[in-house]
Amino acid sequence: MARTETEPLPTGDEKVRAVRSMFDAIAPRYDLVNRVMTFRMDVGWRKRTIRDLGLPHGSVVLDLACGTGDLCRGLQGSGLRPVGMDLSYGMLAAARTDAPLVHADALRLPVPDASVDGVTCGFALRNFVELEPFFAELGRVVRPGGRIALLEVAEPANPVLRWGHGIYFGKVVPRIGGLLSDPSAYQYLPKSVAYLPEPEVMLQTLGAQGFDRVDRQLLSTGIAQLITATRA
Repeated sequence: MARTETEPLPTGDEKVRAVRSMFDAIAPRYDLVNRVMTFRMDVGWRKRTIRDLGLPHGSVVLDLACGTGDLCRGLQGSGLRPVGMDLSYGMLAAARTDAPLVHADALRLPVPDASVDGVTCGFALRNFVELEPFFAELGRVVRPGGRIALLEVAEPANPVLRWGHGIYFGKVVPRIGGLLSDPSAYQYLPKSVAYLPEPEVMLQTLGAQGFDRVDRQLLSTGIAQLITATRA
């Protein structure tokens, strides 16, 4: 999956294959690298995601791109009933949760219409082939009144913070990932932010797919973002 600085990022089916292969490769040490490169801030971000999901005890929640089950464990600890889904067999094999796990494509979820109370997704929006069909799929599976909470990386609005974050995310994170896990994967991940549309576009697209009360909060000076919405 090694790519040069000037080589364009993959798209379409090539992106699906590249992302699946990459996450299969980094699954064994994925949690460790996350904790190190975020200084454990990712733990707090996931707690905030579950809190802002705001669903009652016993609600059924799909955790999409569930990875090794971090959000699944948090959802269970909050009295919710998660079902984890991921495209990567490697991630599911490395998962540390007793929640049900399903190998599935988030653009073609194997669940009926309006059948779940909520959806969470952590740090995966930039890894989907397209966001509009993903948001449409969320609109299909979440019942009216249900909630979604989508956690993703972001760039600080402050120019100085953005410059420092760019150095860290673009230079330091690949070195950490290279030392602890797969070097090519952690060269790709900082670049993958380029896949994300402008925030206003994401929020408008969610609204067009049947969600209201759409909100975006910046976390930790803007290095992460949390998008929440309610199914109309």
